[in-house]
Amino acid sequence: MATIAPSLTAVSDRRGNRPDPILISMVLMLSGFGLLMIYSATRFGLERAEQIPTGTMERQMIFVTAGLIAIGVFSFIDYREYRNFLPIIYGVIVLLLVAVFLFPEVNGARRWIPIPLFNLQPAEFTKPVAIITMAYVLSQGNDPDRVKWRQIFQVLFLAGIPAALILLEPDLGTTLTIPFVMLVMLFAAGANWKQMTTLIGSGVIAIAAAFHFDLLKDHQERRIRVFLDPSLDPQGMGFQLRQSKLAIGSGQLTGKGLFEGTQTNLAYVPEAETDFIFTAVGEQLGFVGGVLLVAGFLILIWRLLVIAAQARDRFGSLIAVGIAGMLAFHVFVNIGMTVGIAPVTGLPLPFLSLGGSFYLAMAISIGIANSIWLKRSPVPDH
Repeated sequence: MATIAPSLTAVSDRRGNRPDPILISMVLMLSGFGLLMIYSATRFGLERAEQIPTGTMERQMIFVTAGLIAIGVFSFIDYREYRNFLPIIYGVIVLLLVAVFLFPEVNGARRWIPIPLFNLQPAEFTKPVAIITMAYVLSQGNDPDRVKWRQIFQVLFLAGIPAALILLEPDLGTTLTIPFVMLVMLFAAGANWKQMTTLIGSGVIAIAAAFHFDLLKDHQERRIRVFLDPSLDPQGMGFQLRQSKLAIGSGQLTGKGLFEGTQTNLAYVPEAETDFIFTAVGEQLGFVGGVLLVAGFLILIWRLLVIAAQARDRFGSLIAVGIAGMLAFHVFVNIGMTVGIAPVTGLPLPFLSLGGSFYLAMAISIGIANSIWLKRSPVPDH
């Protein structure tokens, strides 16, 4: 035994000290491309307002820099240590979600806590915390291929508390992210078809009940109805969706050229630098640019699944799967709502959309995933 331990340590040193180069490279490329598209989507508006054309991009650069530092910091924190502090981490995020209701509404919602330099949005940081929490619960037990109903109820309770608080803000898009990621993690953890069917069926019933009893906010229900029939609100949400589709369609195969998007430059597409950043990509870089962007996200998600497959333990594997599911949901819904195949929910596009809290939360998630890679099994394929 004394001779085996040093051998494993040596292998671990050879395989466990280098960050995942593909994972980090994709984040860097997506972040750089995001800064470019934010500049492209905002420069003409800032010029018309006689402001510095690079002002919005420069502000986002601060968050990108902070996010890259966060990736480095969280990469070298052993992800297994989160289990020791999970009650504290979970309690803090719930308190922050409650604290947002102490501040005045902004655009009809209470989502932010004003702090120096920027407004903190706790809902964004809830996502990685919820993933770690669910991974901890699902990693308990002696049978790695089976999920007990007791664990499912624990996950529903622990994920339901922050989800309910986020829904009250209101923030429907972020709320929907949590149950989707939960289902992905339950499937990966070994939930059987009866358990999955029961959960999905219960979710459908809950959504139907929310419509029937008018539990959704007016603007949330209107978004869903406009998705089904854009003509219901031709000057409001229907206008936004129609302009987005027009902008993307006008890009055709190769786009109008960088900085040449008429719809984007003239602000016909509201929030082109945040929720509708993909319209700037489609209009200016066309189908080719959109496909390349989606390919970049697919590579990023693939690397997260590779990390999950090679994780040292079940806890790390489920965290990586949860992060992959979170990114996939954001990408599908964000791009889907710009082309009319998903309702407008306000979900931003990872590493591209303008927003400090969102970028930092995504960066922290990538840092945690990279930590799982660094601590993976010292024996290949184990």
